[in-house]
Amino acid sequence: MNRNLTFKLGAIALLILGLMIPLLMIDGLIQERQELRDDVLTDIARSSSYRQQLSGPLLVVPYRKVVRIWKTNEKSNLRYQEQGEERGRLYFLPEHFELDGQVQTELRARGIYQARLFHANSRISGQFAVPEQLGIKEDFADYRFEQPFLAVGISDIRGIEQSIALELNGQSLPFSPGTQLDWLGEGVHVNLPLLDGKRSTDLDFAFNLQLQGTGQLQLVPVGRTSKVRLRADWPHPSFIGDYLPAQREISDLGFAASWQTSFFSTNLESALTRCLASESCDEFKNRTFGVSFIDPVDQYLKSDRAIKYALLFIALTFAGFFLFEVLKSLAVHPVQYALVGVALAFFYLLLLSLSEHLGFGLAYLLSAGGCVALIGFYVCHVLRSLSHGLAFAAGLAALYGLLYGLLSAEDYALLMGSLLLFGLLGVFMVLTRKLDWYGVGQGKPAAAAPEVGHE
Repeated sequence: MNRNLTFKLGAIALLILGLMIPLLMIDGLIQERQELRDDVLTDIARSSSYRQQLSGPLLVVPYRKVVRIWKTNEKSNLRYQEQGEERGRLYFLPEHFELDGQVQTELRARGIYQARLFHANSRISGQFAVPEQLGIKEDFADYRFEQPFLAVGISDIRGIEQSIALELNGQSLPFSPGTQLDWLGEGVHVNLPLLDGKRSTDLDFAFNLQLQGTGQLQLVPVGRTSKVRLRADWPHPSFIGDYLPAQREISDLGFAASWQTSFFSTNLESALTRCLASESCDEFKNRTFGVSFIDPVDQYLKSDRAIKYALLFIALTFAGFFLFEVLKSLAVHPVQYALVGVALAFFYLLLLSLSEHLGFGLAYLLSAGGCVALIGFYVCHVLRSLSHGLAFAAGLAALYGLLYGLLSAEDYALLMGSLLLFGLLGVFMVLTRKLDWYGVGQGKPAAAAPEVGHE
């Protein structure tokens, strides 16, 4: 290979490496803008309410137990009995738990950033099956029971939009702030009438809960059998947690989903027992399912993914530029390569800035269109041919189209990228199959190599 060609290829390689500097700066700017957006969304949630998790209801029965201890007098060696008192609580999960909720979403804007809040209007109902003697197998007469209460864990009680009243066996009882249970966290509770405890009792309960939150709504399926139905006006739900919906319908107008679990699948009784024994209740509180209301079109994520293809994109564009140069025996200065490369780098800056105001799709179209028009205009003069410049611009537009396809097809991005590179390599090899590489850069025409099979 002659020195001119070596110098040209070396200069192109150095230009590509040099263009990595502005690209890395733009990538850092993407991360900075994304962090600023996240801070604004967190601030909006701080001013309203964070994501919500509903844990409960649980039936709690405080008790005092008489404890008899036999001791021996050291002097007389006679045994005597002392009585003490032990305090504790009995916990009961619902036999049946149902939630029927209607969710509406709204946007809260601060500057150019928007946070999506939800308002869940839910009807919660079910039944507690309190066993005979409250499930105590010891001497029942040693127990004295205090006022029971119902506790409902709500991760951010600022989201409660109206007062709550419990309907219990025909009675209406108002809720009070706080769960009275440190391990359950924030929430509400309601005091219940005293339980006789000598015989089994069924407690039918129901209450309405209007809850506001940001981002996610999750529930702990506390019932021996739990049924949850949610309907919302959000057409892009992301179902999260340990259990997917048994049924779901998604349309442009919203979604409807239903879950059904049992103690066999959740094992919540054992999780609650371990929680009370160890005072580590993450296992109990993390057995959740729910839905996320996050917007799937994240312009920062897509811009970050786009810039990861920048090096490949610039290399392919320079390869096309170089192909025109050697096939048409034109002299293109490295400065002209550099200007084209800078225009390609500006595409990502335009994409980032426009997508914050117009959405990613329209921003991509405008940014790509502007770069194709500018580079096409410039290349027409560099190659001294309108047809060659338009052909180069058409090829560049096709590359932008393929890049958008790669960004949109997350599951098939690797396959599409591999086929694209293989196809471009094939085109390059076909177009240069007769090129005399020894003559390139020596001022000679690009002579054809002899055909295979001919002397």
